Amino acid sequence: MKIQTIACATLAAAVLATAAMAVGWAQEKEELKLTLPKPMFIGTPTNIKSPNLEAITGKSRGPFMVPVGTKKLSLKRPVTSSDRQPVIGELEMITDGEKEGGDGYFVEIGPGKQWVQVDLGARYSLHAILAWHYHSQARVYRDVIVQISDDKDFLKNVTTIFNNDHDNSSGMGIGKEKEYIEVAEGRLFDPKGASGRYVRMYSNGNTVNDLNHYVEVEVHGTPVK
Repeated sequence: MKIQTIACATLAAAVLATAAMAVGWAQEKEELKLTLPKPMFIGTPTNIKSPNLEAITGKSRGPFMVPVGTKKLSLKRPVTSSDRQPVIGELEMITDGEKEGGDGYFVEIGPGKQWVQVDLGARYSLHAILAWHYHSQARVYRDVIVQISDDKDFLKNVTTIFNNDHDNSSGMGIGKEKEYIEVAEGRLFDPKGASGRYVRMYSNGNTVNDLNHYVEVEVHGTPVK
């Protein structure tokens, strides 16, 4: 009986310790602090039609929590693209930290399916990826797909964290996410701690024209443990 009592007490202590650790882990979060540009248009757009558009609420996304110690990894990091000669701007502008929506802040790359890719320089656990395509007017970019990998050519070990290509028009599989309207706060994609060195973003034109645009791509993460 005494042995059983000791065993039960030991088990209970272990369970409590595990629960305490879990609570501690859950509490090791902080709000992701972002520097946002000023809005370029006011009000909720009503003239954009899409069979896959998310519900328009006009509300901001609210706080987003990340592990304590999360850092911005993308600032001034090298950018490559399927279009090596942008129509407007330079690829390095995509990670220069400037997010304003006016002329001179965006990069315009060719029509149809295109991608841009950020090299973080090392493998990290990623906790937030944000993109500002073009927010000086309300528009929707088609077939937005966000992937991470350790392979710069994205031929192996590829993790897809977002895909709103509802009809497989980009030939990369049907996605489950919804299309969204570009706004000044950008779009946040949650990698849920997935790890990789390279972040690649696809798009396939927009509701205004067939071209693709990027103001900024921002990646936040922590060193891989």
